[in-house]
Amino acid sequence: MIKTRFTEMFGVQHPIAQGGMQWVGTAELVSAVANAGALGFLTALTQPTPEALAKEIARCKTMTDKPFGVNLTFLPAIKPPPYAEYRAAIIEAGIKTVETAGYKPQEHVDHFKQHGIKIIHKCTAVRHALSAERMGVDAISIDGFECAGHPGEDDIPGLILIPVAADKVKIPMLASGGFGDARGLVAALALGADGINMGTRFCATQEAPIHDAFKQQMVANDERATDLIFRTLHNTARVARNAISQEVVAIEKRGGAKFEDVMHLVAGTRGREALGTGDTDAGIWSAGMIQGLIHDVPTVKDLIDRIMAEAEALIKSRLAGLVS
Repeated sequence: MIKTRFTEMFGVQHPIAQGGMQWVGTAELVSAVANAGALGFLTALTQPTPEALAKEIARCKTMTDKPFGVNLTFLPAIKPPPYAEYRAAIIEAGIKTVETAGYKPQEHVDHFKQHGIKIIHKCTAVRHALSAERMGVDAISIDGFECAGHPGEDDIPGLILIPVAADKVKIPMLASGGFGDARGLVAALALGADGINMGTRFCATQEAPIHDAFKQQMVANDERATDLIFRTLHNTARVARNAISQEVVAIEKRGGAKFEDVMHLVAGTRGREALGTGDTDAGIWSAGMIQGLIHDVPTVKDLIDRIMAEAEALIKSRLAGLVS
């Protein structure tokens, strides 16, 4: 068994987290992660209302008696979601861990901390991690350029970002972006992290609530099968390469693109419908470079058991055997 500051602080068996993923972080996946000894997060804004989130938390509790958390992401918006009401639903449900991400989290951090909730804040840069540490979060998740979703604008890959962050951040740290097997876990620990955060890899599991066509596409894809969209809008997002992402890239390459020019292509409802119907070219969907290391669609338990067994074997045999 591998023990780290992360497993000790959050009361889980394995140093693996399943971060919040829009449309994917539901009770089916999160309970499976929890039951396998890792830390899973329901995605708050996948639920249309705070009341729906409360019901999803209650449903997850019927499927596991192990720790799990909720992700709450804050994004700039003309009409933002009722974050205070989502926070209240999380607090009233007795959730002990929250994963936060996004814009100006201080208000939310303060409120959660008042209720004794531990917070893991997702960051894409060391300066953001240090800011989150000053805010009082309990741990950070540092996202390298390889990650799905929003990797920030610095383009720093994990091999550099993780140890640079480890040199400066004092609180426990998860490595995120490009992780999906035992080699990645062992490498992250060697680089100074206390565990790994996996998103795309958990999408390619039997319990992930998306159409099997997307899971099989991730198996078929290699590490090159992603696109970076919104680069010219300074809001970079890494998504799986498909007909829609290529169209967005082409529009941006013409120059002078505004969000309104691609909004009809990247609408969240369009992507959500595609995840249900199985048409992998019908909308934008997030996936990272780790696709190149996804070769099967196991159960969550089989995936986590395999990663941990192989990681322990790597540490005990290959690495220990290199020292004379």
